[in-house]
Amino acid sequence: MLLGSTSNHWFRCMSDSASLAGLQGDRYTLCQARVPHCLIVEPDPKLQGDDEGLVLVDIDIEAGRIGQIRPANIVPSEQDRQAKCPSFDCRGGQVWPCFVDSHTHLDKGHIWPRTPNPDGTFDSALAAVIADAEQYCSPEDVYPRLEFGLKCSYALGTQAIRTHIDAFDQQAEISFGVFQQLREAWRDRLTLQAVCLVSLDYFTTPQGEKLADKMAEVGGILGGVGFQNPQLKAQVERALQLAQERGLDVDLHVDESNDPADKMLPMVAQAALELNFEQRLTCDHCCSLAVQPQDQQKQTIEFVKAANINVISLPMCNLYLQDRQPREAPGPTSQKTPFWRGITQVHELKAAGVPVAFASDNCRDPFFGFGDHDMLEVWRESVRIAHLDQPYGDWPRAVTQTPAELMGLEKVGQIGVGLPADLILFQGRGFSELLSRSQHDRIVLRRGKPIDQTLPDYRELDELLRVN
Repeated sequence: MLLGSTSNHWFRCMSDSASLAGLQGDRYTLCQARVPHCLIVEPDPKLQGDDEGLVLVDIDIEAGRIGQIRPANIVPSEQDRQAKCPSFDCRGGQVWPCFVDSHTHLDKGHIWPRTPNPDGTFDSALAAVIADAEQYCSPEDVYPRLEFGLKCSYALGTQAIRTHIDAFDQQAEISFGVFQQLREAWRDRLTLQAVCLVSLDYFTTPQGEKLADKMAEVGGILGGVGFQNPQLKAQVERALQLAQERGLDVDLHVDESNDPADKMLPMVAQAALELNFEQRLTCDHCCSLAVQPQDQQKQTIEFVKAANINVISLPMCNLYLQDRQPREAPGPTSQKTPFWRGITQVHELKAAGVPVAFASDNCRDPFFGFGDHDMLEVWRESVRIAHLDQPYGDWPRAVTQTPAELMGLEKVGQIGVGLPADLILFQGRGFSELLSRSQHDRIVLRRGKPIDQTLPDYRELDELLRVN
C-alpha cells in the first residue's frame, strides 16, 4: 500500500490499483510535488521558482479540494508519516491542474479507417469529410465516435472541451442532438461547449439566422470558417451581428493557409471594433499571419489586441496539412519537402498581450490522421514546434488557464487554495523529463480521487468503421 510508505516505486503505484488507496481518503498530502509557479493562484511569497519556473511544494487535499500549498519539507520519517496526515510522495514529479482543450472536432473524430485523406492536403480533407457525412451522418454513427473522444480526453486528464460541430441543415440537428445527450451524460466529469461550424456565407441566409437561434437555444457558441472572397468582410460582419443580437460568444476558423493574401483576421478585428462587440471573441489557426510582411503583422496584432480577440493555435494539425503538395501518384514520396510549420505568430501575439492557447484540433480524421486527445502531447509538440522553451515562462497556461478563461470558466486550469483538486500527477520532474516521454503512467485526480484511466479500445469502433 502506498499509504504511509516511502519505499514503493512510482511504477508500482501506477501499475497496481490497490496502491492508489492512499489517494482515496478525504484528507491527505501530496508531498514533494513540482508545480509550475505560473499555475498557482496567489502563491505564497515564500514559493520561489527554479530556473524553469517550477516550485517544490506539499499540497494538502481536504474533502476533494486543495488546502494549504506550502514549500516542501524534507521527506518525513515513517514514524512521522504515521503520526500525521496520510501522504503521497510525488518524488519531485510535476503536478498540474487538469487540461482544457479549447478547439476540437469530436463529431468528425476517428473516421480515418473508413475515410482517410488520400494525399494529406487540406482540399482532400475537406472533400473527404463532406463525403463521409453524406454517407454516414446519423445519431448512431456520431454518438459512439464523439463519446470515444470524450473517454480518451477524460482518461488523459482533460476537464473541459470545446468542440466545433459541422452544422449545415440536417447535420446540425443530428450532431447537436447527440452533443446535448453526451453533455448531460458527462456533466459530472467534463465541461463541454459546442460551436457551430459552417462557411460564413451561410449566415447571410435565413438558414443561417435559424442556426444562430439554435445556438442561443442550446447555449452554444456561434462559429464558422471564412474563405477569401469579395463578400468576406460583409459575411464576417453579419456573423458578429447575429451573435451580438443573441448575446453569443464567437469562435471562428481564420486564415488557415500559407497564402499572405488571406487577411480575414484583421477583418474580424475591424468588424468587432466597429460593432463594439462585447462577447468573447476567438480566432483559431491564423496561419497566414506568419507569412505576411512584418509591418503588416504588427498592424494586425495591434488590431487583434484592441478588439480583445483570443487566439488558439493548432500546431499538430497545421503541421500536418500546411505546405503539403499533392502527390503525382500514390507512393511514399511527396513532390517537395515541407518548409514551414504552419503556426501563427504565437510569441508576437502573446508579447502584445493577446491571450494565446494551444489545442488538439482534429483527431484521426482526414484533417489529421493521428492524435489521441492528449493535451500533454499537444503542449509537448507546441513547445517543440513553436520554441516555447528557454525560457518556458508561463506557457504552461496555454493549455490550462488561458483556454479556460477564453471559454468563460472561472478558476479552472489553476492550482489554488479552495479550488477543486482536479490534478494530474506526472513522473517527470523537470520539463526535459516531462516532455521526453509520453507520461502514460500519469495519475489523474478529480475532486482529489484517482479516476479510472483505461483508454477505450479502438476495436470498439470496428463495426462502425467497417474495419475487418
